[in-house]
Amino acid sequence: MSNRQNEPQRPQRADFQQALKSMDTYMDITVDDLMTLSQRAEQFANRRASEAIQVSHIMSQPVRSVRPQTPLSEAAHLMVTQRISGLPVVDEAGHLAGIITEADFLRALGVPAHQPHHNLWQTLESLFSHLAHHGEPETPDDPVTAHMVKNVVCVHPDQDLHAVIEVMKRNSVKRLVVCDHDRRVVGMVTRSDLVRLFFDRYTEARPG
Repeated sequence: MSNRQNEPQRPQRADFQQALKSMDTYMDITVDDLMTLSQRAEQFANRRASEAIQVSHIMSQPVRSVRPQTPLSEAAHLMVTQRISGLPVVDEAGHLAGIITEADFLRALGVPAHQPHHNLWQTLESLFSHLAHHGEPETPDDPVTAHMVKNVVCVHPDQDLHAVIEVMKRNSVKRLVVCDHDRRVVGMVTRSDLVRLFFDRYTEARPG
């Protein structure tokens, strides 16, 4: 027997009509109203299920990090070789001290970094224009702490997906450091992680 026969079937219009007839009381509601209500309830249920996903289930770990005194060139090399756009900066005990991103590195070189009103192509155009006029930039020997962002937005592993999205929107960031209650770094959540989660759910929901 096919597995599809064992899957729950979504009610059709005739099913709603039968359900209304089976009620032994008068209801001032049409079949269309009932179907709309059912569809909206299903949408809210699906949304609630997604939002209940905890950060610990979607975060990337283990996390690549650097120390405050790490040379900027070393941090940049790590970002390039590992294909990551941001590195948490932690002290010897693993407590979060800041974050260094590719944009911070570019600013340290004097290269125009991405502007909020620029699209990807405008950003790339400004980068190559800078190289054409200034030649190869010299890598500064400054420590990471001289260029990192110190006021870092982070979330806890037990927070849910809804909280992550709200924090990202409110702070206009595309990555969040995940810290425990002692501000020790335990993971990272990026917009790519959220997009991947969406496509995983979309693929699972598609008919076979």
